[in-house]
Amino acid sequence: MTPDEAMGRALELAADAAGWGDTPIGAVVLGPDGAVLAEAANERERDGDPTAHAEVLALRAAARVHGDGWRLTGCTLVVTLEPCTMCAGAAVLSRVGRVVYGAADPKAGAAGSLWDVVRDRRLNHRPQVQAGVREEECATLLRAFFRARRGL
Repeated sequence: MTPDEAMGRALELAADAAGWGDTPIGAVVLGPDGAVLAEAANERERDGDPTAHAEVLALRAAARVHGDGWRLTGCTLVVTLEPCTMCAGAAVLSRVGRVVYGAADPKAGAAGSLWDVVRDRRLNHRPQVQAGVREEECATLLRAFFRARRGL
């Protein structure tokens, strides 16, 4: 599966999250061969868990099936919104090879917008980053969710 195709699936997952009242963010982890290892949507509201971000849930699930313990070497994390500091840190610590995201997050993004955790030279692993994949679709979904939530 290509990152563009995986982003399509992440967008579907994000829409599901909006259905249960969570911020519409979806994530897919691709194995080194491009096969889907895991996928998730935000579940903070559903589970009452502040760490239940789509990226963290997908990385956890991928680690259970990848076969190299917790290391996701050669894998790609595809997510609809630029990862926050927690999720960017999880990407680094899981050793993913690449982070692909759709919409930038100028308020909390940690893959180049506000911070750049994933490429911090002080860390022992730095995934490649590809930004802007299906960016407008990702941003539109988020904007619609927050407009509805604010009654605009």
